[in-house]
Amino acid sequence: MSARHLDRSSEEWALAADAADPLADFRNEFHIPQHEGDDVAYFCGNSLGLLPRATHQAVTNELDHWATHAVEGHFNGKLPWMDYHEFVRDDLAALVGAQPGEVVAMNSLSVNLHLLMVSFYRPSAERPAILIEKSAFPSDRYAVEAQIRFHGFDPDQALIELEADEADGTLSEAAILRAIEAHGARVALVLLPGVQYLTGQAMDLASITRTAHAQGCVVGFDLAHAVGNLTLDLHDSGCDFAVWCSYKYLNSGPGAVAGAFVHERHATTTRPRFAGWWGHDKSTRFRMGPQFQPTPGADGWQLSNPPILALAPLRVSLEIFRRAGRKPLHEKSTALTGYLEWLINQRVADVLTVVTPTDRERRGCQLSLRVKGPRESGRTLFEHLQRNGIVVDWREPDVIRAAPTPLYNRHIDCLRLVEAVAQWRDAS
Repeated sequence: MSARHLDRSSEEWALAADAADPLADFRNEFHIPQHEGDDVAYFCGNSLGLLPRATHQAVTNELDHWATHAVEGHFNGKLPWMDYHEFVRDDLAALVGAQPGEVVAMNSLSVNLHLLMVSFYRPSAERPAILIEKSAFPSDRYAVEAQIRFHGFDPDQALIELEADEADGTLSEAAILRAIEAHGARVALVLLPGVQYLTGQAMDLASITRTAHAQGCVVGFDLAHAVGNLTLDLHDSGCDFAVWCSYKYLNSGPGAVAGAFVHERHATTTRPRFAGWWGHDKSTRFRMGPQFQPTPGADGWQLSNPPILALAPLRVSLEIFRRAGRKPLHEKSTALTGYLEWLINQRVADVLTVVTPTDRERRGCQLSLRVKGPRESGRTLFEHLQRNGIVVDWREPDVIRAAPTPLYNRHIDCLRLVEAVAQWRDAS
């Protein structure tokens, strides 16, 4: 039966919608954790993505390649290690809306952030400041404070934090742009998230970049919660650089190799950087010369040999994203998150407040939720959901995060979550 003839809050409707989902088969490409013999309802792709089934074989292939070829594995076979980071380049560029030479998979997010700030945070006495959001992810705050101190400035004077101006801790675009215009003359770097980790709010990268560049500021983004979630167009946004991790929506495993974007206008920059031999021009790298000649583009910020066993899972995941397609993923994500929001408002609005903006242009798939009532009740609900096979995420002091990701989540998962909330309410 068609879903449109059914009660939208019913199990029948959810199952019919899932049956009609053109991306439904992609769920079968992932290992789904189990709870009492059934699939969990997994809403934690914003923290750690699920394991693609093909990853086992991809890693095993590299282990076998190592066993068979040893050092010659750098040059032999279908995927020689010497070029391995290049095998993820095109799919990664397509996913984030960049040119291939603008992206590189390397290191971890915070390492990449530091490396790129070495080049793009160049403070002066007149322009020493970094502008971030007040609720920035702790690692970002630690990094910017460390960089400010490294350059001899005081974070109390040179760290500008945007205060939330909307209900539930979100930032209006007008407030962001006003702050950039107000402080721009002192700001060396604007560093904001693509999606704010606590509230799930998505930022307008192009608008922020235009405004900041007009003030003479450099612009970078932390896309940890945006890559694989939002439909990004980094090149067209004009931002100077961006960094991200790959263990969340990119399903590449705990501690997975991260990524970086450097806009093509900086491809041959003379800005200072921390150099390493893998960033040296590929054509002369093995001449072992003493003078560093950076590879043009993002590759020039590499330091060391790429970690092959860490790149293999990323290659698998990016191939899945390519087959699924950016447009179908966006359409399903929008529908699925909208359905979860609708169910919450219809069934448990007396229990939950949705913190994330209701405007679909201002969010990805994550909904951040607060429980109405005493703060401790939020943690109690979170633990109830976990006991019932609903895997969500808790963030202090009082936020439950649920991210229905389009590659493996379903409408029936959203219904299970809301029904479990209703069960908790009725039992309280």
